[in-house]
Amino acid sequence: MTKDQLRLKSKEKRAGINAKQKDRLEDLMLIQFQKLAIDIPPVIMTYAPIERLHEYDPILTERFCLFRNPFITFAFPLITAGNLMQAIAVKEDTIFEKNDFGIDEPINGVPLDTGEIDMIFVPLLAFDELGHRVGYGKGYYDKFLKMCKPGVLKIGFHFFEAEKAIDDINEYDMPLNICITPFKTYTFIK
Repeated sequence: MTKDQLRLKSKEKRAGINAKQKDRLEDLMLIQFQKLAIDIPPVIMTYAPIERLHEYDPILTERFCLFRNPFITFAFPLITAGNLMQAIAVKEDTIFEKNDFGIDEPINGVPLDTGEIDMIFVPLLAFDELGHRVGYGKGYYDKFLKMCKPGVLKIGFHFFEAEKAIDDINEYDMPLNICITPFKTYTFIK
């Protein structure tokens, strides 16, 4: 399937998940994340979910990471005036506002250099067995991930299992290292 076909398919499938089902799936995904044999690094970039699109909410995973590493710094994406994505370090008193896409962004945090980020929770609509992902089609994450240091751990979360393949992957697409689903964790060799 193409990216456009998978976007449509995934949005329809996610729309069919009610709040109780979503909570259960997110609990199962936290358990999968807890099973990973990784150290929780000092800087993690995460994201605010698009609630109207039933997007995976990484808050439980963030809390677990904070429990394992109380000195962690979380960063959230901010789309700049130049249509690039920037990582903004946040604290408890950071103020968020919705951008033009309806996504909460930090407006008073501290910008981070991409080289400071150790792990990134990457939102997605679909992924395949090779770790390629389908986002919302604007390319913000792919451009951002290209600027990150080698070895940054890119983790996706998805309510459904991997697609066999995404037909229209190109050289600009940045694959994941790991994708967590409620019943399976996919690890991709990169």
